[in-house]
Amino acid sequence: MLRILYFCFIELFYRRDKADYPPLFLQRRERRMKKRFALLSLALTTLIVALGFSSVGSDSQSLLCLACGGGVVDKASSETFMVKIGFKNTGRTEGTWSVNVAFEGEAWSWSGTPKTLTLDPCHRETLTWNGDVPDEAPIDSMARLIVYYDDSFVPLDWWIHVVDGAELTITSSTVE
Repeated sequence: MLRILYFCFIELFYRRDKADYPPLFLQRRERRMKKRFALLSLALTTLIVALGFSSVGSDSQSLLCLACGGGVVDKASSETFMVKIGFKNTGRTEGTWSVNVAFEGEAWSWSGTPKTLTLDPCHRETLTWNGDVPDEAPIDSMARLIVYYDDSFVPLDWWIHVVDGAELTITSSTVE
């Protein structure tokens, strides 16, 4: 301890360019402050992430759609498609749900066959539906995927865009 005081005394009173080189005890204080700031930042970030996760699972819905993603899929009339949706029971007890999917749009709609889903707490399962775009679906129309379970529904960001089944492409041309 005496040695540290001696160095602090020398640095404070005998160093000529104090502005360029801060005293040793000030450097240590800065290091401690940087460590404290890093720990405080880490604790605050952890708290924000924890609050974010707790608010996601705090609503009354105990069925969660996993990796719902989204996008637009081009399909022709009468063309087949497959819908795969992963579910997870986020509740604390076993649950049973009646689950169905549908594509609904202004010009056409399609509905799958209802399925019964029973999951233990924190367990996951993927359900699959196969379907065809209706023959009467007009070209350039769209329909959105909606998941129905019990008395709730969730519109997902998946769309089917009906395109013309025949498409002409120019492969070559000449002018003489």
